[in-house]
Amino acid sequence: MVKRERYLKEIRPFYNQELIKVLVGIRRSGKSVTLTQIMDELKEDGIDEKHIIYINFEDFDYEEYTNPKELNKYIKEKITDTKKYYIFFDEIQNVESWEKVVNSLRATKNTSVFITGSNSDLLSSDLATHIAGRYVSFRVTPFTFKEVCELLHKNNKKDLDDLFQDYIKWGGMPQRFMQLDDTSRKIYLRDIYDSIIMKDIVKRFNIKDIDLLNRIVTYILTTPSQTFSGEKLRKYFESDSRSVSLETLYNYMDYLTRSNLISKVERFDLRGKRILTGKYKYYLTDLGFTNILSEGKREQIGAYLENIVYNELVARGYKVNTGNIENGEIDFIATRFNEKIYIQVAYVLSDETVIEREFGAFKKVEDNYPKYVISTDKYDFSQDGIIHKNIIDWLLEEE
Repeated sequence: MVKRERYLKEIRPFYNQELIKVLVGIRRSGKSVTLTQIMDELKEDGIDEKHIIYINFEDFDYEEYTNPKELNKYIKEKITDTKKYYIFFDEIQNVESWEKVVNSLRATKNTSVFITGSNSDLLSSDLATHIAGRYVSFRVTPFTFKEVCELLHKNNKKDLDDLFQDYIKWGGMPQRFMQLDDTSRKIYLRDIYDSIIMKDIVKRFNIKDIDLLNRIVTYILTTPSQTFSGEKLRKYFESDSRSVSLETLYNYMDYLTRSNLISKVERFDLRGKRILTGKYKYYLTDLGFTNILSEGKREQIGAYLENIVYNELVARGYKVNTGNIENGEIDFIATRFNEKIYIQVAYVLSDETVIEREFGAFKKVEDNYPKYVISTDKYDFSQDGIIHKNIIDWLLEEE
């Protein structure tokens, strides 16, 4: 088991604080394992097991406690003294009005509460009503490439190259590494996808046209890292004799984003210093989902590499935008506290034209923040203060 130190080191300072600790991420990305590792650390620090309460709301044994009154009663009966209790609620979105229970425990008992959820609404409408300003949030992603190398104990160059090709194809969902062949990996990823579609989208948003939803996902899976155009997608469906309104398309894209299956990235105008509305790119939370398609998949290595870099930036805690410049774009503007970096991603810097395109994209950026070009090339093409990185080296470097 990989110790998810990336998240643990961020959460540790809050173990004993009354602030509610919220872990959000796509289903089966490792949120439950992270909770287990937190509980293990608490026990190592001498916390009595009776003061650690854990409930997984996808376990049928706890079905009755999805009722908020029953849950509140159950937890308060478990609290028998004035010492601090550490309470872990896994997949809390299955509890109606959960925020009222959590806030009550925080306000009336000596508790430290940790919750996880599989939809991004946990950080918007739900939390805003009762516990706004009383929580800290952490986004849990599938394994980064560095974590995969740690899991599989790979560190020599030949192994890393082969493993990276595997990572591009099958992604980093933790349990997929327990599957020993391509067929079982595909079945596993399809099962996750079906759970997301049915539990986090169809059931939650009362979707009637599941076929349309699956078709939209298929479109996203076959065109990763592309600028999204509702009108283009509508015409795509029209060519298949399917009439769909733009409002429906945008609603369904919103549902997919809220389920954490995909991420929406806004375009930032570098000259006007503003977000451009209606200009978005979408990235898959995990590239392994491209393999759930039985046909129609085409290899798009450049787009896959861009998707991997985006996911890595998110895992490192950056807020990410696409940069809009005159007659072009910069793949990523990534900010974290007072830090800002610019990144261009390319498959290979195959000739002078490609080199000029990727490095030249920064010519109109009028500041001195670090600028990177990331590719699969092993030769260092750094020039004019712009740093070139091999993508494997960049993924494995110390942050």
